[in-house]
Amino acid sequence: MKLLRNYIFWTYERGSFHYDVMVTLILLFLFVAPRFIDFNDKPLLITPLRHSEVLVKEQKGVGDEPTFVYEIRVDDLHGARTDSEMRAAIMNVVEPIAGDATLEKYSPVVDGKGHIVAYDATIEH
Repeated sequence: MKLLRNYIFWTYERGSFHYDVMVTLILLFLFVAPRFIDFNDKPLLITPLRHSEVLVKEQKGVGDEPTFVYEIRVDDLHGARTDSEMRAAIMNVVEPIAGDATLEKYSPVVDGKGHIVAYDATIEH
């Protein structure tokens, strides 16, 4: 009982056997627990915060042609609904940045609640 009480209140001197055991148990928990315990943590999506701000990410292209993914806020697409409206709205946002480019595809970016907050547009130069 005394041993357990000493572990709980951390009364052992630094460098002693029991101190090393406690530190080892803590480190094991920190490094091993995430493999076996689901903490339900998810990475945060990085979406542009300001109006008319575009996030540009480089993607591996085929051959020498660079391919970029432009993340565009839903608000900057001005209510486009159909595929042709979406493509036109995306190109209106991207052309001042990228110049003469081709829209290959676009896909929605959703937040943690499943709401579409932006679109990832794959652009080839």
